[in-house]
Amino acid sequence: MELVWREEDGARLASTVWRVDGPHRAVSSAMLGGGIGPAGWVLNAQVAGAYSRTDPVAHLGELAASLGLEGPGVGMLTAASVERTVRRDDEGVRVSATVGLRVPTWAASPAGVPDPELAPIRLDGTGGVPSRSPLRTPPRRSSQGPPQARPGTVNIVVAVPVPLTDGALVNAVVTATEAKTQALLEAGYPCTGTASDAICVAAPVTSGEAEPFAGPRSVWGARIARAVHAAVHAGALDYTAQLRARVGPAAAPPGHGAATGPGHSR
Repeated sequence: MELVWREEDGARLASTVWRVDGPHRAVSSAMLGGGIGPAGWVLNAQVAGAYSRTDPVAHLGELAASLGLEGPGVGMLTAASVERTVRRDDEGVRVSATVGLRVPTWAASPAGVPDPELAPIRLDGTGGVPSRSPLRTPPRRSSQGPPQARPGTVNIVVAVPVPLTDGALVNAVVTATEAKTQALLEAGYPCTGTASDAICVAAPVTSGEAEPFAGPRSVWGARIARAVHAAVHAGALDYTAQLRARVGPAAAPPGHGAATGPGHSR
């Protein structure tokens, strides 16, 4: 995996690029290359906190082309600092995660209640988030398409060295998501993630028999869980340190050291 830089929207922004070795299949929730299918590369691109493009898929396509990425692949956006990507391995499983938790959320939250911001800042170091930023207000509806997508803030890429069945690929996403949430809670963030997280799990295509299981107590699922947990936990602690350095101790996660669900007191 390589780290590359570009100038965009007046900011110097990083991206990670993974050019896979040999044929792979991936399952992903990403805007570009989402679903299950072949993948020759995975791109995780940072955007400015005031990101306002209404065509993120086209934008990702442009970025991929500029990097010489051809054929099918997976592309994700994030406002988190990609330069601070955390990588962890566990017995053959490789994980990279970008962790930004400015607006931590519970998956099941009361309808119509906005998610509170932890700190209204941009992690690209360019200052506060404008009041009209799509990262601060609900997505705006374009006259030419669906509501504007917001860039993900906890993006996870998982590389498994053995082939997985379709069911196991989906199971791996569940396992990784459970491990992500466990890590966030243990790091003191009372949330299940953010409202725009993305994930990609990639596995090689070989002539051998594909692994049918990837739950947390299967051989490869357990490795996925441990690697994701380690990466996200480290990323969350790093994010806390960033918040404290920029806006003081008050910006630390409100549930630091204890986690509760939405609408429940500690």
